[in-house]
Amino acid sequence: MNGILNIYKEAGFTSHDVVAKLRGILKQKKIGHTGTLDPDAEGVLPVCVGNATKLCGLLTDKEKTYEAVLLLGQETDTQDLSGKVLRKAEVTVSEEAVREAILSFQGNYDQIPPMYSALKINGRKLYELAREGKEVERKPRKVTLREISISWIELPEVSFTVTCSSGTYIRTLCHDIGEKLGCGGCMKSLLRTCVDRFHIEDSLRLSQIEEKMAEGRISECLIPVDKMFEQYPRVQMKEAGDRLVYNGNSFELSITSETIVAATEGIKVRVYDSKGAFVGIYQYERRMFRPVKMFL
Repeated sequence: MNGILNIYKEAGFTSHDVVAKLRGILKQKKIGHTGTLDPDAEGVLPVCVGNATKLCGLLTDKEKTYEAVLLLGQETDTQDLSGKVLRKAEVTVSEEAVREAILSFQGNYDQIPPMYSALKINGRKLYELAREGKEVERKPRKVTLREISISWIELPEVSFTVTCSSGTYIRTLCHDIGEKLGCGGCMKSLLRTCVDRFHIEDSLRLSQIEEKMAEGRISECLIPVDKMFEQYPRVQMKEAGDRLVYNGNSFELSITSETIVAATEGIKVRVYDSKGAFVGIYQYERRMFRPVKMFL
């Protein structure tokens, strides 16, 4: 079983829980997720199955879209409502000031990762150190908020949508907005609506995956690996070339079938064997197509 499942992660599950449950449902061990969602957060979690696990790192780095609710006037150690309250303050700022503060984060900004995160420092996860009452210095990381739009403002709560680069912590964004306004803030709720081409309206809950599996229709849910590379031209091998690609070898354009590709330096292509099975991604270099990522 190979492909990507667009899972709707429900609140109360960790991303690891989702993978563990899918291993039981699909009766398959080779499964991996593409980017951690906090236990209280919900939404899109692409999960790779079989040879698609080679895509995990690639999908983790993709742009993501979230719908968040910010609660002003409260700071916590986890930067969301699950944590210990550190400070409370009266919210006296105007709606216009809130709007201006949120939109000021659009673009690039240096974000300090939260202590309650899975990032590692000296081999230890930050959340493990945080649970021991330790705090260590974290270097700011440049993140990009490509687009921010405010859905509604009902102080002390604000709902906004943000499309951002990989590695952005929305909890920390909420904290930083509250800090800029002077009253503090934390994240009340989070819904991930999109990861690259995976959208929430197409996502399936674990219970739905279980039903599809029981009905023998799980293949309907699996997105083929080669769909992730549709931006690259397709190259199909002649039968004589199958042996080369099965072994991950380079090949010349002359050994491909009737599919014609402009063999320009650096171009990447999707390679299929003579029977139409997806083999992997190749790149044209020095008059040869050379393997980049193999999936057969």
